[in-house]
Amino acid sequence: MRRRVLPWIFGGLMAMSLAPVRAGGPDRPEHGTEILWDSYGVAHVYARSVDDLFFGFGWAQARSHGNLLARLYAQARGRAAEYFGPEELENDRWMAINEVAVRARSWAAAQDPAFRRSLEAFAAGMNAYARAHPDTLSAAARRVFPMSVLDVLAHQQRLFEFIYAAPADIVSRIPPPASPPPREPGGSNGWAIAPERSASGHAMLLMNPHLSWAPGWARYYEIHLTAPGINLYGATQVGLPVLRFMFSDYVGFTHTVNAPNAVTFYAIHPERSGYRYDGRILPFRTHTHLIRVLQADGRMSTQRLDVRNTVQGPIIGEHDGSPVAMRVAGLDRPGALAQYWAMNVAHNLADYQRALRRMQIPTFNNLYADRDGHIQYLYMALVPRHGSGDLRFWNSTVPGDTSATLWTDYLGYDELPRVTDPPGGTVQNSNDPPWDAAWPATIDPAPYGREIESTRVSLRMARGIRMLAASRRISFDELMDDKWSTRSELADRILPDLIEAADREGDAAARDAAEVLGKWDRCFDPTSRGALLFLAWSDRGGLSGYAQTGFARPYELRAPLTTPAGLADPRSAVAALSEAARFVVSRYGALDAPWGDFMRFRIGPVDVAARGGPGRLGIFNAIDFAPAHDAVREANFGGSFTAVVSFDDEPRGRVLTSYGSSSQPGSPHASDQLALLSAGELREAWRSRAQVEAHLEDVDRF
Repeated sequence: MRRRVLPWIFGGLMAMSLAPVRAGGPDRPEHGTEILWDSYGVAHVYARSVDDLFFGFGWAQARSHGNLLARLYAQARGRAAEYFGPEELENDRWMAINEVAVRARSWAAAQDPAFRRSLEAFAAGMNAYARAHPDTLSAAARRVFPMSVLDVLAHQQRLFEFIYAAPADIVSRIPPPASPPPREPGGSNGWAIAPERSASGHAMLLMNPHLSWAPGWARYYEIHLTAPGINLYGATQVGLPVLRFMFSDYVGFTHTVNAPNAVTFYAIHPERSGYRYDGRILPFRTHTHLIRVLQADGRMSTQRLDVRNTVQGPIIGEHDGSPVAMRVAGLDRPGALAQYWAMNVAHNLADYQRALRRMQIPTFNNLYADRDGHIQYLYMALVPRHGSGDLRFWNSTVPGDTSATLWTDYLGYDELPRVTDPPGGTVQNSNDPPWDAAWPATIDPAPYGREIESTRVSLRMARGIRMLAASRRISFDELMDDKWSTRSELADRILPDLIEAADREGDAAARDAAEVLGKWDRCFDPTSRGALLFLAWSDRGGLSGYAQTGFARPYELRAPLTTPAGLADPRSAVAALSEAARFVVSRYGALDAPWGDFMRFRIGPVDVAARGGPGRLGIFNAIDFAPAHDAVREANFGGSFTAVVSFDDEPRGRVLTSYGSSSQPGSPHASDQLALLSAGELREAWRSRAQVEAHLEDVDRF
């Protein structure tokens, strides 16, 4: 174990200067603040004040993910091509079109002064680490430093508004005047369990977000934050200064991604040098950006970008020969990070709901539990209020020549779908619409017909409901077992029909495949035999967990455990099974080859068998894999951060960060949790000082 007393190297002024908030000034915390690093590379920050806590949080992120952090902030500035090269040009153009850096300045000015000081302390922590340890950063990353509160707010804005809601590739999806088919949801799961459904008599919470494993905006960072009156454990995405998944001595919450209708496309009608709007000709508001691009030879080129803006938003493309403008929810709400912090430090449901009522966070399903035994599901989103039309209309390119289509308000907290302390004692979500969140109770979707998608169905959601319904009293160990479930709900729904049809009318290959599937455990564990075959069939058979046309019985809101089900076209399904059987034999050598022999978790030198499979198959432990030219495929998406929490007299948690706690080159913590992931095991969340010191690897003292 290394112990270090850190030197202070004072650099230039930050982009936004603030008055000192601690005895040592804004560039360093009070004497006695320290970060203890445990044997998994998790930072445990012990601070004397809230600002010092934010400083330590920034320092820790820079130490664990300095190169990634620099790239993310460069992308948010819209200057990543200047630092990293032409591969970042599309991002920089998108940031410029949407004026992210300009808006960050107005957002910074709108912050509460005390919270703005905390954000500045977070940036100061990152900068202090970079000054003290420049040798740990790449040359490109060093050029991005120092950071400021503007970078923090621009990163938040890019992440929430221009990745989750309106990513750059949305331009290619400008829809015709009709409702486009919904995209398949990702793989996140969240449960909250009330004391009456818990074997211990205490509320429990499952946090299980799933995103890409590639180092980028999706990377989660696990951390423990302590200060007087504060003891927070959880995770957030790299670059954010607040926890998005957390539990304290008092409360806990988790998210899954939802799909509010947060983006509207407008067909603009140019006329002369402007555009028509409410019977008048309005001038475009124009701005020009010069984007610098680093070339391979080290020279810098410059690209000019001219942007036209309308009352709805910027022109981002064309449809049927007309310019299309885009309006994104949340650009008028600068307080998402402050709201998250208020949620982090809440002591009870009343505190927590006061934070939620700020209505600053633009998206995410929110699931909550606390030590008092309360649980809640909330469709937490800035949902534009539409006075007329239906979702088919609002998912199209709507007329932009009238103020009648210009939404300016959102549904309020009391109008959003939510359930608090339901009679069934559980709430759950797996990226689905809110209607079955507290099943067997349901929320009527009819009042939300203009605002919230109601047709997307997930068999992964049904698998979660089935597991929750299986036990009247759920123990902590059962909750952990359920988190690891790899059983395919899709297989349970259609496999009997498929096997019967193959036996009845299939060729020899189909009958051999049916025999293997009949013996298969319907799971996607490393030793499961038949999982490779079922995946190959489902990819050919036109069936997935969300494709209603493949099922004989369609989904019904009040029957998620029995619908959808059955094969709509048994003959085609059998033909696909025959094709899949020949493919599996040629690719894997045998129809019943074990799943884990060919589906792998690989990062650096670690190469272990994968556990879990694609969420589209109704698998709760959702893992997806990159395409491969040979038989072996590597996981690239799935369970990222996991926490199972029980609000006992002393809250306890079991956790895992699948790809480890650091992305820095050479770090031993870039892959040291993959073996646990493969084995289906969680680590204990070390929250007491004694626990941390018993597993201590290093210390940073200030």
